[in-house]
Amino acid sequence: MEISKNEALENVSVLNCIDLSDPYLQNSVSSLKQACLDFGFFYVINHGIRQEFMDEVFYQSKRFFDLPVGEKMKLLRNKKHRGYTPILDEHLDPDNQIHGDFKEGYYIGVEVPEKDPDAQKPFFGPNVWPTDDILPGWRETMEKYHCEALKVAKAITRLIALALNLEIDYFDREEIFGKPIAVLRLLYYEGRISDPVKGIYGAGAHSDFGLVTLLATDDVYGLQICKDKDAKPQKWEFVAPLKGAFIVNLGDLLERWSNCIFRSTLHRVVGNGQERYSIAYFVEPNHDCLVECLPTCKSKENPPKFPPIKCETYLLQRYKDTHADLNSYNK
Repeated sequence: MEISKNEALENVSVLNCIDLSDPYLQNSVSSLKQACLDFGFFYVINHGIRQEFMDEVFYQSKRFFDLPVGEKMKLLRNKKHRGYTPILDEHLDPDNQIHGDFKEGYYIGVEVPEKDPDAQKPFFGPNVWPTDDILPGWRETMEKYHCEALKVAKAITRLIALALNLEIDYFDREEIFGKPIAVLRLLYYEGRISDPVKGIYGAGAHSDFGLVTLLATDDVYGLQICKDKDAKPQKWEFVAPLKGAFIVNLGDLLERWSNCIFRSTLHRVVGNGQERYSIAYFVEPNHDCLVECLPTCKSKENPPKFPPIKCETYLLQRYKDTHADLNSYNK
């Protein structure tokens, strides 16, 4: 059943809005803390990335997805999760979906030259890029955005640190954010109508894997969140697009790190028959960062709920669980 904008407005979530330019830091910390305690989704405004540049990134994203399928398949994602992901490649909620997500994507990670020792690590290495003769200027735009988004993400993690009663630069430390696994993902949802009753979604219900996600969207409704993931039945609300803002959500790694004090949030995308573009930026710590209960998040009454785990180990398993086997594209 197609969802009109009016229907969406009747069932829209109210999110806290964090202003990164607010000179009163404690205002931002308090607002963010409340959002993270409640359900882990909020807006971030005045983040420093110009609207004109955001518009350019969306334009370049559309240029890629407009290419013929054959051209896009030449850039199919590799084992390092760089490159193009076709429709149905990702299957985020196999218990409730009859097949994969009705979306296309494109992964762009931290650019690491082939000869660099770090290039051997999962999620690191050279990116997969369209050639300049097909999409001139495309790579430069995406690399610039990657750098700009990482600055915003680090500003947000400083507020998160304060909200967890840590030092403001806790996550900036070399062993945590010295060489972060930061991944930009362009997303395109074709104009298909989702049908939750039949298990058809633009993106199935999931919580993000890592630390924080920054999401920029166009003005088409589609993103829904479930504030209480343990509720039966689950209640879903739309997140309204907000021009110039990032929609930010916490990932499972931070929920684990904070001993479940801060919440990751179940979310999905429900298509309403309109094309929809969004740009996600996933921020995770270094590969060898040991994620164990933060010192301010445990006590005698609230001991650590999870054993320590290396970031790389955790992420590799989550990606393996949700993506198609690459060998399936050779058949």
